[in-house]
Formats: sequence, C-alpha cells, structure tokens
Amino acid sequence: MKPWIRYALLALMWSAVAAYVAYAAATAHARRGERKVRALEIEVVDSTSQGHLVSTGSVRGWIARSDIQTVGERVDAVDLTALEQLIARNGFVDRVAAYVTYRGVLRIEISQRKPLLRLLTDGVNSYVTREGFVFSAPRASSLYVPVVTGSYRPPFPADHTGDAREYIDGELRRIDGRIAQLEHEKYPFYKRELKNDRNLSALRRMRVKRRWWRLESAREFETRVEELRRYKAQKRRDYRYEARMVQQGIDRIAAEQEAERRKQKKLEKTYEDFMNLLTFVEKVEEDDFWRSEVVQIVARTVPSGALEVDLIPRSGRHTIRFGRLENAEEKFEKLMRFYRRGLSRIGWDEYRTIDIRYDDQVVCSK
Repeated sequence: MKPWIRYALLALMWSAVAAYVAYAAATAHARRGERKVRALEIEVVDSTSQGHLVSTGSVRGWIARSDIQTVGERVDAVDLTALEQLIARNGFVDRVAAYVTYRGVLRIEISQRKPLLRLLTDGVNSYVTREGFVFSAPRASSLYVPVVTGSYRPPFPADHTGDAREYIDGELRRIDGRIAQLEHEKYPFYKRELKNDRNLSALRRMRVKRRWWRLESAREFETRVEELRRYKAQKRRDYRYEARMVQQGIDRIAAEQEAERRKQKKLEKTYEDFMNLLTFVEKVEEDDFWRSEVVQIVARTVPSGALEVDLIPRSGRHTIRFGRLENAEEKFEKLMRFYRRGLSRIGWDEYRTIDIRYDDQVVCSK
C-alpha cells in the first residue's frame, strides 16, 4: 500500500473516532441533563472537635426557604451557581462547591471558617479568624474558642462581616477622598487670594502726577495727593481684611484635613492593636498550659489609646493584669515563675489581683 493511502486511512479512522467520542459525550450530557435530581447530600468537610458553625440542617433550611429547586428538578435546570451564592453569603462559610453526580445526587460540600477567638466587646458578638476575617456568631453555633470581653472597640462596626484589613483600606480610601474634596474647597480661596494680591500690587503702583497741560497750583496738587493717600489707606485696610478672611478659610479647611489624617492614623493604630490581639491569642492557644489556664481575656483601651488586657485564669480567684501586649513571652515566663515559686506555696486564693505590667516585678493585692 502506498504511504499516502495509509496516511489518509489513518486520518479518516481518527476522525471517525473523534466524531464518535464527541457524539457520545453530547448524547451522555443531554441524557444526564434530562434526568432528575433524586437526592440532596450536604457535607461540612472540616468539622472539628472545636464544634461547628454550620450544620446540614441549617443548609437545608436555607435552600428550603429560597426559590431554588433541587430534588425532583431536571439536572440541567438546577441553578448550581445560585445555590453556591446562597450558602456563601453567610460569613462563616469559607468555600462551597455544588455539583450533581452521575447518579443524580446533588452534592454540596461546605468548608467552614476556623475562628481563632470570639469577640464579646462593646456590642460586638463576632468570631475572628487568624487572618482577621470577621463574621457574626450564628445563633446555633457551638464553637469552643477563646473569648475576648471588655470595653475594647475593634476597628470595625459591630455588624461588620468580612476581612478587617479590607474594611480599614476602604475607610482609608474614603478619608483620602474627603481630604481631596477639602483640597478642592480651597480653590475659591486661592482665587480670592490671587485677586487680592493683584489689587494690592495695583494699589502700590498708583501715583499722582502733576497736570502739566493745565495750570495746577501746589495746593490743588497736594489736595489730590491727600485724597489718594486716604483712598490707598482705606483700600489697604480692605485688602488686609480680605487677606485675613482668605487665610482663615484656608486654615479652617487645612484643620479639617489634618483631623481626617488623624483619623487615618487612629484607624491604622486600632488595626495594629487588633492584629496584635490576634497574635496574642494565637500564642496563648499554642501553649498547652496557658490554653487550659486562661479562660477569658478582658481587653480595654486605656486613655492613652493603648490596648491592655487582663486574664481570668482557671486556677484561683485572682485577675492577672497583663497590660500591653508587647513582650508577651517575657511576661508569661515571669508569671510562670511566680506560679511555681509563689502561689504554689502561699495559696492560689491568697490574692485578688496579680499585676505583671512592670519590668522585673510582680505586684499583688488582696
């Protein structure tokens, strides 16, 4: 057989195979689309010993209250994207995937977020992940994580759901826009200032010349000079007053801009404190002893603006004044030495307050 004939036959054969595969796939897809969903399976793929934020019953309830048809609906008519969006809009859901198996089972796999702590401060009741993602605590949640209470105000509103950094960035952009808007409000004052300067320059150039084309006595000339002097004096007062008004307007707007910049600095500082709090709780959770010993963290913002915390331990009846979150490891080591060498001999119920805020000392009060 000639080579070109063999190549032509091979090309025809592979074309026929490809056409058959495409036809079979299209037919299978069409038949699968005509089938109906016969069951709904929901799986929370990362439920842990900490508890759960989302249950299969809750998800079934969300679907039942929506207009999305599932069991009994044709496979190709089920809106999988709408299902995923319905479930994902709950902040405690990290990822969701919905698909229909070849057996006609609609499977929904859900990955829940893993909170690091729960905030119960100043009207806030939210979980927070290690990355700083915030979401409201579901009613039916039963999660065992450290609880932060107190008068501390986090850098986001009580009803916020989402990444804290994204919220801060959005607020910073909004403030930047306000600063830019205030800068535009200065332009009319700049124009008034320029006009006032030009008027003042023109006033300085004004002179009285003798009228040589007509006989003018010295007295008449002096009279005109005096009139011009009075006119210029009055105008100078008017222009100085205008300059003060213009400067006051510019200073007022500049003060508003500076206030907005202070808001930005405060936002960044409160976010830094918030992330330091997460890091602190993470350190507590990483240590087996302190994870079991610390049952509550009380956070507050002191008048200086710094974040300080108190610890409520499981042992004894005392409160630990931990103070600022800097040098946390050194403070925990100091507290551990006091536990071993002091409280273990004196008694765990001897003191009401144990203050470790100061360097190289532990201050106790009964």
